[in-house]
Amino acid sequence: MLQRIVSAGFIAPCLPTKTDKLPSGSQWLHEIKHDGFRIIARKDGDRVRLYSRPGNDMTRRFPLIAEALTGLRSRSCIIDGEAVACDINGLASFERIRYRQHYGDVFLYAFDLIELNGDDMRRDPLEVRKATLRSMLAKASLGLRFNEHLEGDGPTAFAHACKMGLEGIVSKRKDSAYRSGRSPDWVKMKNPASAAVTREAEEDWGTADEANDGWRKFQSMVRHAAIATRSQSPSRRPSISSASIRTSGIVAKSDLSEYKPDLR
Repeated sequence: MLQRIVSAGFIAPCLPTKTDKLPSGSQWLHEIKHDGFRIIARKDGDRVRLYSRPGNDMTRRFPLIAEALTGLRSRSCIIDGEAVACDINGLASFERIRYRQHYGDVFLYAFDLIELNGDDMRRDPLEVRKATLRSMLAKASLGLRFNEHLEGDGPTAFAHACKMGLEGIVSKRKDSAYRSGRSPDWVKMKNPASAAVTREAEEDWGTADEANDGWRKFQSMVRHAAIATRSQSPSRRPSISSASIRTSGIVAKSDLSEYKPDLR
């Protein structure tokens, strides 16, 4: 049998697509969406790396996960999961990670297996990857925990997650392959009352406020420039059409109709 090899380095994670209607049926499984930090955990012999969703090295930040990964019996593996720190009620709390106060307590809820002992698992069905991952983690230390799932009715699983105060659920097709980027085979729905949704709404408002402040400053700058220009003689006036003005958070082009906050 020809072995499928995974390239070295970071592999971008598979991302769920938002939905307003959760699936049900025998072809789907449903996982709790924990309020944590997405991690791609890679082991290659004695070398261990923990990558964030964009590919930044987070190995030193989460020593408990790195230690557990090192202790696995497999020669090499790549695990996808969520780094989580729990509060006194046992619920995932992103705030405990966000302010870097509890890194020593952070563990990984592992939910997918990308590679094992040099064999690329991404083409295998999800249910096969998860079964292999469960077996791998049976004797793992506290830094690695298997993320359980439910089968059957998606809306019922979501209702239970909301009742428990969790972030939401991710529903996945059992026969789906693993692919980097957004996948229609993984769909998510968030609990509107969860801390994660509240936090995201507050951060969105903050971004909008910053952009509006920058836009107002730019408008003021243009008005002052126009006043100064009118006060000069025609021969000394600068050409606005050739101007390119850059301010913090704003890119201004020569055509005034295209001026808008840079919201990247």
